[in-house]
Amino acid sequence: MRYRRADVAGATYFFTVNLLDRQQTLLTDHISLLRRCVRTVKHRYPFEVDAMVVLPDHLHAIWTLPDGDADFSKRWMLIKSAFSRSLPRTENLKPSRATKRERGVWQRRFWEHLIRNELDYERHVDYIHQNPIKHGYVSKAADWPYSSIHRYI
Repeated sequence: MRYRRADVAGATYFFTVNLLDRQQTLLTDHISLLRRCVRTVKHRYPFEVDAMVVLPDHLHAIWTLPDGDADFSKRWMLIKSAFSRSLPRTENLKPSRATKRERGVWQRRFWEHLIRNELDYERHVDYIHQNPIKHGYVSKAADWPYSSIHRYI
């Protein structure tokens, strides 16, 4: 069965993207690299980052794509592959990943949700900004350094 993704050009989407090994802390350990990868892809394939939080093993983001463009999958593929290629090769690869020439850094898929209206948008922004509290990293959302909450305050 083929997974069907939302396909609305110029829409706003919520994403969750996870590391393969959820015990790793690669995203915060290499936050400058991740930011550089996002900026590079954003320059080549524009999109707006409405909100984002980066935790050690996963991230959440809300993006708005340009009119006439619904290809968020390409953007995530480019971000994930650029980040992976820039890391030292220390992970143990399963044969299925080695055969496909994949690194063992990211989960293959990601979760996306098409934002339906203003209330849906607000709830997802709040979820993003509260996520470091949910996972026990901080007691106040503003204390987490890898969050767009600082743009909202």
